Amino acid sequence: MIKLLFLQTFFLSFFPFIILMIFIGCRWLSFRSKTKKSLPPSPWKLPIIGNFHQLGSSPHRSLHSLSLKHGPLMLIHLGNVPVLVASSAKAAMEIMKFHDLSISGRPRLMMTNILLYGCKDIAFSPYGEYWRQLKSIVICHLLSNKQVKSFRRMREEEIGVTIGMLAESCGSTVDLGGLIVSLANKITCRVAFGRTYDHHGSKFTSLLIRFMNMLGVFCVGDYIPWLSWVDRLKNLEGNAKKIATEFDDFLDCVLKEHRSKKKGEDAKSDKDQDLVDILLDVQKNETTGFTLGDDTLKGVILDMFSAGTDTTYTSLEWAVSELIKHPSVMKKLQQEATIIAQGRSTILEEDLEKMQYLKAVIKESLRLHATVPFLPRETTEDVKLMGYDIPVGTQLLVNAWAIGRDPTVWEDSNKFMPERFLKDNSTSTYYQSTHYDWLPFGAGRRGCPGIQFATTIMELALANMVHKFDFALPNGVKNEDIDMSETYGITVHKKSSLMVVASQRF
Repeated sequence: MIKLLFLQTFFLSFFPFIILMIFIGCRWLSFRSKTKKSLPPSPWKLPIIGNFHQLGSSPHRSLHSLSLKHGPLMLIHLGNVPVLVASSAKAAMEIMKFHDLSISGRPRLMMTNILLYGCKDIAFSPYGEYWRQLKSIVICHLLSNKQVKSFRRMREEEIGVTIGMLAESCGSTVDLGGLIVSLANKITCRVAFGRTYDHHGSKFTSLLIRFMNMLGVFCVGDYIPWLSWVDRLKNLEGNAKKIATEFDDFLDCVLKEHRSKKKGEDAKSDKDQDLVDILLDVQKNETTGFTLGDDTLKGVILDMFSAGTDTTYTSLEWAVSELIKHPSVMKKLQQEATIIAQGRSTILEEDLEKMQYLKAVIKESLRLHATVPFLPRETTEDVKLMGYDIPVGTQLLVNAWAIGRDPTVWEDSNKFMPERFLKDNSTSTYYQSTHYDWLPFGAGRRGCPGIQFATTIMELALANMVHKFDFALPNGVKNEDIDMSETYGITVHKKSSLMVVASQRF
């Protein structure tokens, strides 16, 4: 009896607590079922470092291999940062077209923050009103069709100088890769600053190379904050700040020089203005309420150099390399150039519109050698992507290199066949794909605004080089044995500079 009373008392005492626990448990299970997210498939990962060990020395190739196993939309973890990798045209279209607004952010990284004035440039600034205003200014004032055409004389003169240097080198080995770097650098300098900086010699070129190399440096602390001491041990922050200071001092001198000329008798007419002149005018006269500070102006200039020099010369070097490797394609392009030139020794810019095979060659080279293999983004809100739940703050990498070599989209996807871009004549002159299966310049809001600027240089330089010269490899190396190995950074370069022996065609 006493035992029964004890059990009754115990039950009555704890009954409310038991009911409360059952209620809380049911609510927790209900909440969990509602909030449980459907995430994309992921490869196995290690504690702390996540999937870093699977990236290798060529992440675009490594992630492509992983996507073949885990699917075109794959979630990896770099440290504790979730990163979504898209490796198909369908996934790219979902991201850059249907969810473009929700996935227009940019990851905030230490290197871009230091080198680009707190990401005040266009390429790496966060998505928002600042970015929209700045992009509008750049497209309207710097990269409009009219403005790009106004730089014609500069392009033709510098390409003419490069052709002359090749002519002088005929019969001997010449570093064509180095000449192409110099060409892209000089054109960009003249367009941006109104002149080259030859008297500074290798100092400016060296600074630019160091800047680009540092921009592509990986910092452990961006993904595993408590391991940021590794970055400090390697003095990455110190080296980046040193380069940033050197470039800032140089750009300060450029701005001071241009402002001084605007006040003096050397003021330029509108048709002779360079990009710095235009930006200073916008800075002075802007009435929209958007402040174009000097740091923003410098960030835009650095974007012009990183895109106008690095990606342009890299793309051009890959294209020439593919032509040397494929003599039949080279011959066909030379025949087109000969017909278009009509006996002239030079291909002019107005000729380019008629050179369909030239455009096909460049597009095919860009397909195989996406200069910027990854197009990075970040979600600015939760988004449903191809049936998966992607939380806000997730980084995204669109693998343009993998999409360009997708065998389900491209026949003989690893072969260099420019003719594939001549099948649809209505789109053969454009450098953007409506099917998102070819993304050398990105797409959507974050697509490259300087497509015409870059492609005009590539087309004009390549057309004149193949029109004037035949190219062979030195030391009797067969054309098909040309070294096409890569070196990975923010852009994918040829590992070894292109060395050739040029001979004049006429």
